[in-house]
Amino acid sequence: MNSVVLDASAVLAALYGEPGSDKVDGVLANALVSSVNAAEVISKLTERGMAPERAITALAATGATIVAFDLEQATLVGALRPPTRIAGLSLGDRACLALAKLRGLPAMTGDAAWAAVAGAIGVEVALIRESH
Repeated sequence: MNSVVLDASAVLAALYGEPGSDKVDGVLANALVSSVNAAEVISKLTERGMAPERAITALAATGATIVAFDLEQATLVGALRPPTRIAGLSLGDRACLALAKLRGLPAMTGDAAWAAVAGAIGVEVALIRESH
């Protein structure tokens, strides 16, 4: 049973052993990742010099389930733009939040700005690091 939707920042924290990775490691086996966020993860890994095939293998090795981005999610991503714009959330951020909202799951991220909009959009946000 799925327990959380991971943002690209959470997946990257787990892959690189960054602060907060312990929180992500504990949920990876039951986590979902939007294919939009999967693209972000692969982009960051290749940007840092990893071959695309190796990046795909690294993402798959996390055990998280990749969920294809569809029209229902796209519609919600668009609807989330006005209430999240003030926090500067990207399309990828909103893709994660949309999937979480549609599945009734919390969204896990390393981006503290999400906490400011969570209540307004009806999605529980779990931060992997303490904000200062």
